[in-house]
Amino acid sequence: MNGMLWYGADYNPDQWLDRPDILARDIELMKKAHISVVSLGIFAWSALEPAEGDYRLDWMQEVIDRLWAAGIRVDLATPSGARPAWLAQKYPEVRRVNPDRVRQLFGDRQNHCYTSPVYREKVRAIDQALARRFGRHPAVVMWHISNEFGGECHCELCQQAFRDWLREKYGSLDAINRAWNTAFWSHTYTDFSQIESPAPQGESAMNGLILDWKRFVSHQTTDFMKWERDCVREIVPEAKVCVNMMYRFDMIDYFEMGREIDLASWDSYPTWHKPTQTFEETAIDTAMMHDLIYSVKGQPFWQMECTPSMTNWQGVSKVKKPGVNLFSGLQAVAHGADGVLYFQWRQSRGAFEKFHGAVVAHDGREDNRVFAEAARLGALLEQLAPVAGERKEKQAAIVFDWSAKWALEGSQGPRNKGLGYWEEITRHYAALSRLGVNVDFVNEDAELSGYRLVVAPMLYMLREDFAAKLRAFTQNGGTLVVTYWSGVADDTDLCYLGDTPHGLCDVLGLRRLEIDGMYDGETRRCIPAEGSPLAACTCGTLCEVEALEGARPLLLYDEDFFKGHAAAAVNDFGAGRAYTLASRFEEGFYLPFYRGICEGLVTRAWPDELPAGMLAVRRGRFIFLQNAADTPNRAGDVELPAYGTAVFEDGKRIL
Repeated sequence: MNGMLWYGADYNPDQWLDRPDILARDIELMKKAHISVVSLGIFAWSALEPAEGDYRLDWMQEVIDRLWAAGIRVDLATPSGARPAWLAQKYPEVRRVNPDRVRQLFGDRQNHCYTSPVYREKVRAIDQALARRFGRHPAVVMWHISNEFGGECHCELCQQAFRDWLREKYGSLDAINRAWNTAFWSHTYTDFSQIESPAPQGESAMNGLILDWKRFVSHQTTDFMKWERDCVREIVPEAKVCVNMMYRFDMIDYFEMGREIDLASWDSYPTWHKPTQTFEETAIDTAMMHDLIYSVKGQPFWQMECTPSMTNWQGVSKVKKPGVNLFSGLQAVAHGADGVLYFQWRQSRGAFEKFHGAVVAHDGREDNRVFAEAARLGALLEQLAPVAGERKEKQAAIVFDWSAKWALEGSQGPRNKGLGYWEEITRHYAALSRLGVNVDFVNEDAELSGYRLVVAPMLYMLREDFAAKLRAFTQNGGTLVVTYWSGVADDTDLCYLGDTPHGLCDVLGLRRLEIDGMYDGETRRCIPAEGSPLAACTCGTLCEVEALEGARPLLLYDEDFFKGHAAAAVNDFGAGRAYTLASRFEEGFYLPFYRGICEGLVTRAWPDELPAGMLAVRRGRFIFLQNAADTPNRAGDVELPAYGTAVFEDGKRIL
């Protein structure tokens, strides 16, 4: 897949089979827009199998042949994300059951039971029909497995699968009872049949069960995806597969799913131009997701969906201003994308997303700004083809673990409303991003070798083995940053006994005494300790009180009963250094904090200090400089218009 930057869109010709003139025009316009690949057939099950066993694939054959003749490749989808009505009517078990145990009616999409043997067999049949017909067509370069996996089912099939999963994980009921501390509230289980998934009218307070249910849902989703993948590979063993992931999606451990696919991708729909966030803040938030998806496999990904103009389902669906589509497409490439695709190629005439932006609007014209900018981006991606396959240098890693997040947010701890895990992650990422430092995301299964800096924000659930990795990383010369409310519980959400942060007290040179939750808007003053390079600031959300046992204070709380205690501290450990941040600080704290840490530790993408709004990213031998501001901006001798981009290869400007 190396050698080019792929450019394309979701293509839904099944909506236009009665308009051969439109299908012919599509190919003509795709060539003008520099389209090189389309995702095909994502929601086409009804057109492919209008009745059970009645496969009608000739129309798709004709479409694929036309695309191939025009030099356009295909990312061929399995259509399981939206089942046909006949299937839901004839086989009710394929319809999901909600947490309240009510079975859903037919409708919407991505709402099937992943456990249902009937659904799996029907998916197998359609997937293999497609694989036999098109699996070795020269146009097909990738298989798009379903679409935006998500959701959970609480039917009896899933209940039994959950119990089987628990039996395999724990081995016995005694082990489950210990892991979940079921003696609390007299919830001890004496038979596996007593275990049920969380429900509004049933179990909703057993933290260990809720955590394991979330893990099971993620596992079962990935297992279904693997089923589809393997159905295709039975016919086409060499098939390459991808899955399109979503923004800050909570229900699937994408690291787990990423191990089972060849290419990670995601659907990127930032709300540009909103009044509550600067353009730069939106750009950094989007960059963070690019880096997370890159990290799922540690290799280039595709931006599988975005819009060239607007969405239709956000609270206010703003149009991208001139230049923003170019900015966002090149930003994806800067952060590791080898493909940029839209949803969708041509606007639908009716139904839910009929007003969602597309390369070709309802008027079918090419003489408009949206089409022109899309074509311009396609031409630029052809020019930047040498970037394809380039990987990012390992510099900094932020620990993001889905299980740890689930445990944290379900812990019933010092603050249960507005804990803001993503907000905490973003503050660290934004500072490093503004400094031009490459950031990867790692979970607790990751190896840390090669990184110079590891940041562990709110690592409430800390496994023993990962604590050992953090210890070794620091001892061997790495720089570690650990925040408040870390190292509290084990991987079944049982609180550690003894000093905390568990496994890291000597690394950090301190131990936790207590932690206080702050109300929204409530803050505490902090002042620099003697000799500290940090400035006075405020903090809030959670304020942890530490007993220093070797660590040196950097900031001191200056009010409340914990006045004089360290709000930030540093400790030398082995050949490395470990920092503790005992609270969430105002946003202005993080940039100077990480500037000091990164000095001499990593090589920044841009040698000079970047002005506000300018962002620099290094990808292999290429540096992307982007102006994430609404007005012209300058970095050194490089001046960029609003939303402009410059690209350098080995120090020479090529764009």
